[in-house]
Formats: sequence, structure tokens, C-alpha cells
Amino acid sequence: MLCLCTMCALALPASALSYDIAAPGDPEYGKPTSFEPVVTADGGAMKNEDVSKNAALIPPGFGTPTSYMLNTGEYLTPNLVPSQMAGAGQVNGNVAVVTPPASGSTGATGGYPITDTSTSPSTTPGFTEVTSELTYSDGSLGTLKIPSIGLTVKVFEGTGSAPLLKGAGHFEGTSIWAGNVPLAGHNRGVRNDFGKIHTLRPGDTVTFTTRLGTRTYAVTGVAKVSVNDVSGLEPTSVNMVTLYTCVNDQPAYRWCVTAREV
Repeated sequence: MLCLCTMCALALPASALSYDIAAPGDPEYGKPTSFEPVVTADGGAMKNEDVSKNAALIPPGFGTPTSYMLNTGEYLTPNLVPSQMAGAGQVNGNVAVVTPPASGSTGATGGYPITDTSTSPSTTPGFTEVTSELTYSDGSLGTLKIPSIGLTVKVFEGTGSAPLLKGAGHFEGTSIWAGNVPLAGHNRGVRNDFGKIHTLRPGDTVTFTTRLGTRTYAVTGVAKVSVNDVSGLEPTSVNMVTLYTCVNDQPAYRWCVTAREV
């Protein structure tokens, strides 16, 4: 009898033992709402948020007044954060982030008097126009030296491809001596003049020699700024140099180094 029952059970159709369970309708149910998906050209999707260490925050201590507020704290790498995000005076290791001094002027050019602000305090922006009398026989305007990175390079007028193939370039329409002297240079290739300026530290020495003399400056800040940030070209009442170069593989940003006369 036992054998007969077993044989009957095995003789049942296989369909009687099958199950039909529907799968979940949407596999992405409960997807997060903290970002908006951005559809890319290849049909994929990417998060509309900065997940690099540039945006990483060190959260405030538990129990502090801001500990309950989202997105508060100090940036993990303040010297790599765009200038509009990093606060003045933040320090990351030995590299300080400073905001270039505001001049209150309306542009980098304009008939400012030639003022040597190194001899007496002044609130008037200094400006020295580039003239033929200030040009050396080889066409250069001066020589920039930064001993800590082994740099000695001649400076030529303009920041186009031709001047930068010969050395560093001076931004046209800005001062060449008094006040703020903005310069640019390549950071790769044959002319790798400014390739190490982002490694400079506060206090590193910079010298600039022109027909008007030699000035010594000390680095006050190293920051990564937006390519559209031109505040470093503004004239200032203090004597300083501002150095610009590209950021490797980040065309939207530039390294900006500021140094003031000592």
C-alpha cells in the first residue's frame, strides 16, 4: 500500500508543483532624493553632486552649536576648494588660503598714478604702465626667481601662446611694478615654468627684477580658483605678485599664488 501511494504521488503532473510569483514592479523603488539624475549623451546617468575630496567636510564636534546643521564643518582640503567656497584664512597643512586684497577699483586698467607703495602706506592702488623704456633688448620685462622650486624665468608682455613659449607672461593692462603684478606661465610641456607653484608655502621667497629695480616678496597664499575668477588681476595698494597656471586635467580651474613685498 505504501509503495502504491508513493507511485501515485510521483505520477502527478509537474505543473501542480510549480509556483508563479511576480517580481517587483520597479527595481529602483525607494531611490534617494538627495540628488537629481542627469542623463548623459551615452544614455547613462550621473549624480549631480561633487563626491570628490574637494567637497569633503570635517563635521563639527558633537554638541557644538552647529552640530545639528547639515553641510557644516571645515573643508578637508581647503586649499583645493574653489575660492568662492573656501573662507579666508583657512589652513590646510602649511598652505594657507587667502582672499586677494580688494582694491575697490572697477577694472585692472585705468589711469592710476605710478605709486611706489613700498616707501609709505597708501590706499591708492599702485600702477606702473608697460613702456618701451622698461623693455630689455631681448624683449623681456624682467626676471622672476623662486628659489624654493628652482625657478628662474624671464617675463614677457602678454599671456598668449607666443610670450608663454619664451617664458612667463605678464597680463596686458596690469601693472608691471607698483601694486599688483599678475603673471602667468605653463605647467607642463616644453615650458614647464609654473609646474610647481602650487607646492609653494607661506613665506617662500619670490623676487622680481625689472629696469626699475628688484623687489622681494613672500608667498601669502596658494588657492585653486575658477577660470572665470579675475580678481587676482585687480590693482592693489600693496606691492605684490600674483601667479597663475593651469590645474592638470581640470580646465575649469587655475592655481593662484599670491606673494607680498617684504
